Amino acid sequence: MKVDDFLKADLNRRQFLGRSAQNAAGVAAGMVGLAGAAALAKGAASERIRLAVIGVRNQGKALASGFASLPDASVVTLCDVDENHLPAAVQAVQNVQGTSSKTERDFRRVLDDPKVDAVVIATPDHWHASMTALACEAGKDVYVETPACHFGGESARMIETARANHRIVGVGLPQRSGQHFQSAIRLVQSGQLGQVTLAKAWFVQRRQPLAPALPAEPPAGVDFESWLGPAPQRPFLANRFHYHWRWFWEHGSGELGAWGSQLLDVARWGLDVAWPQRVASTNGRRVIADEAETPDALQVQFDCGDKTVIWEHRTWSNHAPEGRTAAVAFFGERGTLVVDRGGWKVYDSKEPLTSDSSELALPHLADFLAAVKERRAPAADLKTGTVSAGWGQLAAVSHRVGREVLVDDAGQPRGDDALALWQPEVGQSF
Repeated sequence: MKVDDFLKADLNRRQFLGRSAQNAAGVAAGMVGLAGAAALAKGAASERIRLAVIGVRNQGKALASGFASLPDASVVTLCDVDENHLPAAVQAVQNVQGTSSKTERDFRRVLDDPKVDAVVIATPDHWHASMTALACEAGKDVYVETPACHFGGESARMIETARANHRIVGVGLPQRSGQHFQSAIRLVQSGQLGQVTLAKAWFVQRRQPLAPALPAEPPAGVDFESWLGPAPQRPFLANRFHYHWRWFWEHGSGELGAWGSQLLDVARWGLDVAWPQRVASTNGRRVIADEAETPDALQVQFDCGDKTVIWEHRTWSNHAPEGRTAAVAFFGERGTLVVDRGGWKVYDSKEPLTSDSSELALPHLADFLAAVKERRAPAADLKTGTVSAGWGQLAAVSHRVGREVLVDDAGQPRGDDALALWQPEVGQSF
């Protein structure tokens, strides 16, 4: 079978060198390069989808700039509970869009605004599910960052709320819109590699320990009560706030949320599997001595019957498999395909197949806008996003209960101890 049967563009036979270290910065870097060119093609204001971005510190600011650069969007509102980050976000959007956005600190005002068609949610993870559901109930379409939900038990209500209110919900899994990821999956599923029953996904990068912190007053301009939202009440701690919230179970799930939801999505996409039957996690937080709760290293086996997915992350080492910081490998009888945001390559094959990288971020945002206009499912819809988030959450549950977890056909873990972590307590969601 010829290469052209699987690829549309960007194929060559050059040696593919690992580039994932430079790509591990994520989606934001991809947005910057095309922003200026895209802005030149702005459509009429009446044809644009009016967006509000909620959470504008890092990823949210990048998403705001990315959407503002596209012809079918106008970023009309920027919202954050920390007003200190609003000026930079306003400037970033104005630089691309040419017009300024209004600002809000309370997302409820955004949902009440009839001039907002859709919201972009880039808050900490513990707000994703509640805010998505509330936005759908308010008649807004939603683009929510990964992981789509923080607890697996939140997904059913999210999906039902979106369906009942006829809302389009897209999830920030840009690999689904990248041509080289799509061509990699086509090749894996084509049979050219023989049977492919094993995939491995990983993220390996050295991270610095958290600095200790004592309870303190929140910084000026921060509405900390609103930041906590559905999470349990607690004092303000600087090392559990911006960015570092992800290392604590109340707000995030560490690398399983930050990278697992992205890369496990690619693995299960390629193997064409929904939920695993069994999940077993080993290792934990053993090397980095600080106050963080999530594992600094984890190995997870997802048993899907006749197929298996393995996850690995380490945050105290830079020596990653295949020389790639964040990647997925598919192991077949007649070759192994390794893909990351820098491209893909097949090893141990008679024909050296490779692909360069493709743009991920802007096509993914453009697909969401098109889905809103056409009232169709986006490339990464809510079901896709919640299942891929759920894989990371099942791994976290197995780690936290200290045993293998059996999973039913709906993706729910068995056992009272596991269910208690899968389904949030009353008051922690919605």
